[in-house]
Formats: sequence, C-alpha cells, structure tokens
Amino acid sequence: MEHGHGYEIWLKDAVVFLIAAGVVVPLFRLFKLSSVLGFLIAGLALGPFALGGLAERFSVLEWVTISEPEAAKPFAELGVLFLLFLLGLELSFKRLWQLRRAVFGAGGLQAFGSAAILGAACFFIGQTAPAALVIGLALALSSTAIVMQIMAEERRTAAPVGRASLAVLLMQDILVAPILILVGFLTRDSGADLGEALLSALFQGLLALAWILLLGRLVLRPVFRLVAKAGGRDLLMALTLAVVVGASMLTAGAGLSLALGAFLAGLMLGETEFKHQAEIDLEPFKGLLLGVFFMTVGMGLDLGAVWQNAGVVIAGLVVMLIVKALLVYLACRLFAGDHRLSLEAAFLLAPAGEFAFVVLATASAGDIIPADISTLVAAIAGLSMLMTPALAALGRKLASEPEDAQGQGELPADLLELEGHVIIAGFGRVGRTMARVLETENVSLIGLDMNAQKVADGRKEGWPVYYGDAGREEFLERAGAARADMFVVTVDNPQKASDMVRTARRLRPDALILARARDRRHAAELEAAGASHVTLETAEAALQLAGRALEDMGLSADTVRDRLAAEREDVYASEVV
Repeated sequence: MEHGHGYEIWLKDAVVFLIAAGVVVPLFRLFKLSSVLGFLIAGLALGPFALGGLAERFSVLEWVTISEPEAAKPFAELGVLFLLFLLGLELSFKRLWQLRRAVFGAGGLQAFGSAAILGAACFFIGQTAPAALVIGLALALSSTAIVMQIMAEERRTAAPVGRASLAVLLMQDILVAPILILVGFLTRDSGADLGEALLSALFQGLLALAWILLLGRLVLRPVFRLVAKAGGRDLLMALTLAVVVGASMLTAGAGLSLALGAFLAGLMLGETEFKHQAEIDLEPFKGLLLGVFFMTVGMGLDLGAVWQNAGVVIAGLVVMLIVKALLVYLACRLFAGDHRLSLEAAFLLAPAGEFAFVVLATASAGDIIPADISTLVAAIAGLSMLMTPALAALGRKLASEPEDAQGQGELPADLLELEGHVIIAGFGRVGRTMARVLETENVSLIGLDMNAQKVADGRKEGWPVYYGDAGREEFLERAGAARADMFVVTVDNPQKASDMVRTARRLRPDALILARARDRRHAAELEAAGASHVTLETAEAALQLAGRALEDMGLSADTVRDRLAAEREDVYASEVV
C-alpha cells in the first residue's frame, strides 16, 4: 500500500478497527472474558509496537494492522470526546448530593492521598515539583470506562461494590477538569509559581462551573426545546453532536483541551430535561466508540520501552498498584464500613485510567515532564489498565469467600447515604429478577429476606441483601425506609407480606408499594394494608399462556392484546372468593 494515499490508509484503518471490534466482543464473551480486555489486547496486537511495526518487512500486514500512529489519532480523539461527554452527562448535582459522603469522603481521600504519595515518590527520585505533581495526579485516577464496563458486564453496577466504585470514580471525574486546567497553566509557563497555578486552576474551575449553570439553564434548554418542537429526534441528535464538538472547539480555542470541552458539554446537557434522550440517541454508538477507544489505549503501549526498562516499569507498576489499593481500601472502609466491599473495590480501582495518557501527553508537549519519563509512566499506566479485568476477577474471588453471619440480622448504619432507592422484601427468584431489571437502569436497591440461604446466595451474586424481618419497623427503618421511593414485597407468606406492606406504608406514606399476591383474597388483604399495586401471580401466568395460545391460533397481536386486557380487568375487578 502506498503511504502517500492518506485517504486510503484512513479507510483501511477504519475497516480494521470495525472488523476487530466485531470479532473481539463475541469471541471474548464466548470464553466468558471481559470484552474490555479483548479490545485492549486487540489494540496492542494491531498497533505500531506489535504487528503494525512489522508491516514494512511483511507487506501483507499493512492490510490487517494499524502501522501509522497518526492514522489512529482521530479514533482516539473521538473516543475520548464521547467518553468525556457521557461522563459529564451522568454527573448531575442531584447525584452528587445523594452520594456526597462517599464521593467527597472516600473519593477525595483516595484521589488526593494517591496523588500526594505517588507525587512525593517521584519528587524524591529526582523529578521536579511540577513534574512530580502531574505524574501523581495522572496515576491517581482510575479508568471509569473500564471499571464501569466490567461492572455492567457482570450486572453489578447497582451492587454495593458497583456503587462504592462509582462514588470514588465520580470524585475523580470531578477532578478531571481542574487537573487539565492546572496542566494547561503549567504548560504555558513551566517556571510559574506552583501555588499561583493551583489558585488559578481553582478560579477557572469555579468560573467554568458558573458557565455550566448559566448556559445549561438559560441557553441550552430553550434551544433544545425549540429544536424538539420543530424537528424531532434526528435534529436533536445533530444538535447534541454540535454541542459536543462546539464546546470542544471553544475550550481548545481558549488554550484548554478538547476533552475538557466535551466534559463540560455533558455537564451542561445533563442539567436539562433532554439528558435521557441524549443518552438514548448515543447508546448505539457508545459501545463501539468505547471499544475503539480501548483499542487505541492498547495501541499506545510501547512494548519496546517496557522491555528496555522492564525493571523500572515493573517497580513503578507495583508501587502504584499497592499505594492505590491501600488508599481505596482505607477510603471505602472508613466510609462504607464493609471489609469485603473495600477489598474488591481496592483491586478494581488500583490500576490507572485513560486520562493518564491525556495528562501525560499534554505535560510532555509542554516540557513539564521529559519525553522519556512520560513514555515510562504511560507504559506503567497502560500495563495496569491491561491488568484491570484480571485484578477485578481476583478481587471478586477474594471478596466472595464464605461470610459466616455477615449480612445477617444487622444492617450497616449508613449504606452509602442511599436516597430514592428501592427496598425488595423477599429475595427469592422473583426478588432477584426484580433486582436485575432495576439494575439495568442503575436503580439503587436493598434486598431483605428471612431465609439465610437466600441471603447468602444473593450476596455471592453481589447484591446488597440482608437477613431480617421487613415487617419489623425498626429493621425497615435501618434499611432507609424513610428515604426509599419504592417497596417491592415478594415474600410467600401472606401474613408476613401484609405486615411488611402495612409497616412500609406507615413509615413512608407517599411511597409506591408493589406486592405479589397468590390469589384474589390475598390481593384484597394487601390492598387494605396499603399496597399501591398488587399482581396476582397465578392470573398473570395464566394470561401469558392464554396470550401465547391465541397467537399460535393465528389471531393478530392487537386482538390478543385487547382480549388479554379485558380478561385482566375482569380478573382484578372480581369479588374476593
């Protein structure tokens, strides 16, 4: 392939990326491995420091590898922009307030503690103060994309370790903008006073926050409403992309980074009622873009530099993992109080994150960090990210040992300051199914059950399940009933179910209470106790079977739906037998 044809090279690289993404995910899922690891390994293999580097000797490899790093930059930049935008979209002020103790307590201790210790270590081995500070900050952050993708694949984002990890990662996400601003100031004048640069970074961070509030509430909302009335979904998607790219160009024009602009765009749109529509519109692209981004991370790992400096890289990797793991464990132990949760989170969050490459590249270009040191630190960060899926699996295994009586009879005094959560009373098959469905929407939940085996099984799967009687007022209070938005009662015992509904209604008069009933008599008792909605399990099973029978007999979907709706109305309106 002629290297002069840049357009052909770009198309070839795009095809290689797409084919690799299409092959990696099914292959790794077939072997029950994390797709994140697959993308990282694929990028490593196809990049310029592995097979791509052999393309000049073996011309056939030009067609199946990324041999020119410059050709991959658009993919990397696009992945970073969309990643930052989605993170900003998720980061709302309401969410921060709900997790305030965990975010600012555990997250702050981990981030600042890790940066201080790692930065001090770099300073004592000969780096300048600005360089040591930037390296410490770069390595202190973990990979939100990798960690939350692993949690999503395991369906555990709403489990205790998922919420604890999210709290720590949210604090890190908050620090991304100030770190980028700080690096920008140091880059413009690496001889500037460090304290002055920090104060300037703080001032610009507060100024950016003010602009977010102003634009998000005064400009974006009216514009999006106007477009929604005029065009619909396609125009809204176009406007969303325009906001992302436009904000990135504005921050770049001001001397800051493109990534910072995308992050601010997400925060601004996250303050409007169009937040969820933007998430839905971008969902088809999210997996692919993140996959491409993970591949670019793998491509950036220079195996030659690792091999030539193996001792330094391994030593730095071990020190970073130990320091971060200890601080994550300490932070989660102090603010979550659970040993096993803290242990798993420590392994999950110990590796570095994707922002390390952005920070290091900016600092190296601005002569804050020497190029050779930046390469070594990037190698440490890249290797640690490759290890994230394995470390996550190890942490889960260590944390899933038999727990004796843990989780039985006593509830933690503070379950990460849960508010607006769902309490599921009865964690059998129905309760677990409810939990899985709620988890797909990142709904916070707590499971309660009087069966010790069900509690143990649920906790092994990573659910926050506790042993106890949800019909006891004091026990339900400890589960945060006063702050819960919904109660789901699925227990088999009719009297216990009625007691639980009655207690829940007394503690939270305005909450939604859903309950399962065996028959119409039981349904009437639950409604009298205060249930908002009661489902007859036998009736619903019969209606589903009847619907399938009618469909197989050739009736149209509309006819079947109408017949079932009429029958369901008759069943639930019937007098108690």
